[in-house]
Amino acid sequence: MGIGFYIVMAAQFFSALADNALLIAAIAILQQNGAPVEQIPLLKFFFTVSYVLLAAYVGAFADSMPKWKVMLISNTIKIFGCATMFFGLHPLAAYAIVGLGAAAYSPAKYGILTELLPPAKLVVANGWIEGLTVGAIILGTLLGGALVAPQFTQWVLSFDLPLIETSLDTGSEITIAIIAVLYIIAAVFNMYVPDTGVDHKPLKNNPLYLIHEFSHCVKLLWRDKLGQISLAVTTLFWGAGATLQFIVLDWAELNLDLGLSQATSLQGVVAVGVAIGSVLAASFITLRRSVRVIPLGIAMGLVINIMVFVHDIYIAMALMVVVGGLAGFFVVPMNALLQHRGHVLMGAGHSIAVQNFNENLSILAMTGLYALLLKFGLSVNLVVVLFGLFVASTMYLVKLRHAANQREYDAVSQLEDRSGH
Repeated sequence: MGIGFYIVMAAQFFSALADNALLIAAIAILQQNGAPVEQIPLLKFFFTVSYVLLAAYVGAFADSMPKWKVMLISNTIKIFGCATMFFGLHPLAAYAIVGLGAAAYSPAKYGILTELLPPAKLVVANGWIEGLTVGAIILGTLLGGALVAPQFTQWVLSFDLPLIETSLDTGSEITIAIIAVLYIIAAVFNMYVPDTGVDHKPLKNNPLYLIHEFSHCVKLLWRDKLGQISLAVTTLFWGAGATLQFIVLDWAELNLDLGLSQATSLQGVVAVGVAIGSVLAASFITLRRSVRVIPLGIAMGLVINIMVFVHDIYIAMALMVVVGGLAGFFVVPMNALLQHRGHVLMGAGHSIAVQNFNENLSILAMTGLYALLLKFGLSVNLVVVLFGLFVASTMYLVKLRHAANQREYDAVSQLEDRSGH
């Protein structure tokens, strides 16, 4: 893969580690402040809104300069957002600033893979990137859960070092300061990401032109027979995954009687499953065979419904591994296929921006709907059933669409063969 790929992986790991630890810290701050329960899933809503609103610009921004520079600028924005939470800005607003940095970071992070590696290695590279990102989610979630635990705060505050005054007086301040260090480590790695030498397109000054260009790219990817299938799958996956992240916390509290610090371990278990599925997909699924994994998305939606019958922590952990494994195995090949088609059709940065726009629009819709359902008082178990059936039925519709596209392609191929004779 080359040293450049591993540097990108290291930068991504620490940045994602900090993002997920900060999410748990923000949830803890909202709970400590007595915020309404629906504000918790809105953290993800505010984080992802920049992906949607700035989608027309971040792709062009990522393609306008070396990717390492884009990643460094974006990570600096994340550090600023983390600092604002430290100084008392409302967690929703502070996490929105971090999301702004993440929105600019993502096209560069994925786009550089197509610059560093040939198409044949994209599935393997995505498997490693997704596996590492999921590892960061696991550790970040667990780290966030550990940092917000009262025992950790008491332990840190018990230290009295002579001649050293940190001004860290509360648990939230200690937590956010530690997370800020992780962002700084990621920024250091960003500076060592190699310049691939790919020609960069000057950033257009006319925002209307960028919107028109982005709109054209969206239509181009949705009209492509393989692009639309992979885009539909990844769009559903990320919207469902973001919502499941909060559903698991509420479900663990209701069915398993776990608090926030303990429930984060179940989020980590889901991520373990995703990591296993990602590695298996990288080992056994080629780019050419990637569409064959679609039925696993249907299976994942059906398996989610079993959650309502589970009240034992060990059974819950096993179920979360299965759900995560199915998710990782079907999304990694789809992600690689989407990146390949996007790179061929419009360039890496633009295609990732289109992908982010659709995926995060799905996150906004699904987490917003979940917050609304909580506000109206629906039980978590009912939401779990509705959620699982929605995922399964939507994936089934995607499968039908792909079959129709395949029949159309076969019919056109037969006509071309006959006309050739």
